[in-house]
Amino acid sequence: MESKPPLPPFSEETARQKVRMAEDAWNSRDPARVVQVYTPDTLWRNRAEFPQGRDAVKAFLERKWARELDYRLIKELWAFAGNRLAVRFAYEWHDDSGHWCRSYGNENWEFDDNGLMRRRYASINDLPIAQEQRLFHWPLGRRPDDHPGLSELGL
Repeated sequence: MESKPPLPPFSEETARQKVRMAEDAWNSRDPARVVQVYTPDTLWRNRAEFPQGRDAVKAFLERKWARELDYRLIKELWAFAGNRLAVRFAYEWHDDSGHWCRSYGNENWEFDDNGLMRRRYASINDLPIAQEQRLFHWPLGRRPDDHPGLSELGL
């Protein structure tokens, strides 16, 4: 049986740890890595898409990161209880024409007893930004520990 600690029920410390682990995985932009933290039958709502299962989520992420270039994400814990986490996030990206966007959103996550995410519900809004308005400037990959989070950036 697969296990992805920390496991529920979450404390504030383990909830924050789980959120940072998710942020790090998504910043890898590696769909094969990212899908390993979801149950095989995971259910999602992401904007107007409803992928079900790891294979559908992997295909979704492949399309996403082919379209959203130079993707950099910050996640922040909003609330937690038992096996559920509420997260807010923002990410910056550009399209193949060089137009930049900052996408803001909220996610609700539910985990199984082994720490795998079985449900992910995301609501996301996009804000076109000029390149000069970008706030996420670290090299592609994991956000450095000393880089400000959403609250510190006033987002």
